[in-house]
Amino acid sequence: MERCRAVYSEEIAASAEAVFDLVHDYDRRLSWDTLLRDARVEDGRAPGVGAVAACTGRWFVGGTCFRTRYMSFRRGEVAAVKLVGGVLLFEDWAASIRHQPIGPMRSRVVYTLSFTVRPRVLAWLLGPALSRVFGVETRRRLRALRAAFAQRDA
Repeated sequence: MERCRAVYSEEIAASAEAVFDLVHDYDRRLSWDTLLRDARVEDGRAPGVGAVAACTGRWFVGGTCFRTRYMSFRRGEVAAVKLVGGVLLFEDWAASIRHQPIGPMRSRVVYTLSFTVRPRVLAWLLGPALSRVFGVETRRRLRALRAAFAQRDA
């Protein structure tokens, strides 16, 4: 089965720690995240290794709820999540977001996504289609994250 993988990045006028904190602040997540209509960490836990986040997409992207477990969580550096259980078209799904300082009050986020689709017999069709959808939405989300810091500073 072919694995789909993509990397997206965005430069943001904020420190790596500030961007990391906003990305993983589930009380403020919906203020900038263009893909989601609900986002929370289960069991009242704080984000961190082992915590499970439930994020539900907006209707225009299918409204699917992804439950992901944090596999890595180093403030200002990297967080990585992995799908818990299957979701309709995904055999597995994982993502990481790295934060790289690039100057005073400037950083770059690098979002890496990988997944395999099911059913396998349709992977040749679904893989490229889902990759395009994730590409458009991920770029939109990263621009919105950048805009959240620009609005804050305005």
